[in-house]
Amino acid sequence: MMVETAQMMPITRLQKELTQTVRKVSEKNESVYILKNNNMEAVIVPFHEYEYLSALEEAFERLEIAENLAPRMKRYNAAKSVSWDSIRKD
Repeated sequence: MMVETAQMMPITRLQKELTQTVRKVSEKNESVYILKNNNMEAVIVPFHEYEYLSALEEAFERLEIAENLAPRMKRYNAAKSVSWDSIRKD
């Protein structure tokens, strides 16, 4: 992954400039990559990007569930089903 050095920030600098950094992320819609001991440790992303990534994660989760259900549904036999009311009574 290619990251511009201008978007990298050591964690010690982030501690001193947190408010300005959050404002910059919000205004410029650019992520900031946090370095700890010269290694990527975390990323601060604009909220709209976080929302997009969360929705994408949910979509992949639903796709995975659908892929797991497809083979099971082929073997599904409605005649063998038990009603919820009968389960609840037991």
